[in-house]
Amino acid sequence: MRSGVRLGVDVGTARIGVARSDPYGMLATPVETVKRGPGDLARIAELGIEWDVVEFVVGLPIALSGRETASTQDAREFARELASVQPAPVRMVDERLSTVSAQAALRASGRTSRNSRSVIDQVAAVIILQHALDFERSADSPPGAIVDPPRADPDEGP
Repeated sequence: MRSGVRLGVDVGTARIGVARSDPYGMLATPVETVKRGPGDLARIAELGIEWDVVEFVVGLPIALSGRETASTQDAREFARELASVQPAPVRMVDERLSTVSAQAALRASGRTSRNSRSVIDQVAAVIILQHALDFERSADSPPGAIVDPPRADPDEGP
């Protein structure tokens, strides 16, 4: 198991949940919910610097059928943009059912949908990151796939 703090990211259309691991890659904990829109990438990159992360783990929402959706493309684009604004590697991991699991966990703890909106994305990020950490520990291999930042268009000037 590689050492170092990882940041888990659950990309939604309105909010982005963020979680982090301990330095040993054993346990994921919630960090914050970032409003989606102007400044969201900068805030997540800032959290990466604050926690001195070695890697970002972004959830890849794939339909249960295995097909890609509009959310899949949105998460891929977000991950590419994140990879272009900070130096730590960005990985994408399958996040099927992470939000459903987060909702179930919050319901089991006595929270309603209404009073969970502010934390549901963080819990989903925790689930995504914990799954990635557990996979790496059991497979002795990093989870998911590395994301390459977008390339500059060679026809555009400097």
